[in-house]
Amino acid sequence: MTTNPGSRDTLSILLYAGAAVLLVAAPFVFYPLFLTKVLCYALFACAFNLLLGSCGLLSFGHAAYFGAAAYVAGHAAKVWGLPFEACLALGVMASALLGAIFGYISIRRQGIYFAMITLALAQMVYFLALQLPFTGAEDGLTAIPRGKALGLFELDNPLVLYFSTLCIFAGALTLIHRITRSTFGQILRAIRDNEPRAISLGFEANRYKLQAFVLSAALVGLAGANKAIAFKLATLTDVHWSTSGSVILMTLLGGLGTLLGPFVGALMVVTLENYLADSGLPINAVIGAIFILCILLFRRGIVGEAQAWLEGARSRKAP
Repeated sequence: MTTNPGSRDTLSILLYAGAAVLLVAAPFVFYPLFLTKVLCYALFACAFNLLLGSCGLLSFGHAAYFGAAAYVAGHAAKVWGLPFEACLALGVMASALLGAIFGYISIRRQGIYFAMITLALAQMVYFLALQLPFTGAEDGLTAIPRGKALGLFELDNPLVLYFSTLCIFAGALTLIHRITRSTFGQILRAIRDNEPRAISLGFEANRYKLQAFVLSAALVGLAGANKAIAFKLATLTDVHWSTSGSVILMTLLGGLGTLLGPFVGALMVVTLENYLADSGLPINAVIGAIFILCILLFRRGIVGEAQAWLEGARSRKAP
């Protein structure tokens, strides 16, 4: 049995159009700053998924790029007085440079060894953030000015801040989609599935993995820089290993290797953290229990299982 590619494309377009309408309408129903936080962490998770889902590299240190970009962008805005776009660009460059150095060191190992090296390198960034004078140590970098988007729109307006973040998220998600659908993305998946065979076909696996690592780090830096300016704060939590653990949870919960899965996972985790904060319940224990339940019921993640169900339904209906 075969499915009609045209109907599949039409359904995808309708789903993405519906998601876009919901995102545009959401700040008029829910608190815009909460939604801005969701978008920042959703971009973080989508960028992490680019590395894990496409390349099969499980990094336990992606908080290093998130936090480093947050500190750099926050310092550029607060001390140097640079505009919003320049602060984001500096944060992205800082995280990309850090990703290139850490990636060059770590990609020569695989599996648990790769994960442990990335964790160790991230802990170095954490201790640097604790010691360097411009980071504020335990107090963090506070009172970061938001400035104006494009020099015209005041980001202190929650709606302007949300829609600016939404534009950044949409642009980054489109880039990730293009990367994963490109020849480069296909080579990454070939390396993930069978690296020795990809090498035998003439592909330099380490070079491709390093490029994916740097791209992922740069996009994570974009999320971290945007988050620091949006919330006027960059703290040690941004570079802590628990933040790396949270983004792994978001990715697996939503659906590894899917485009919108990390967004769904980030929405669930951030929502739970927000609404459980004042409940007196142990937040990590509740989120952990939900994660275990979802893994038992949805082995491919929420979006992954939904896609598999839709594919099965279409194949059953096809002539």
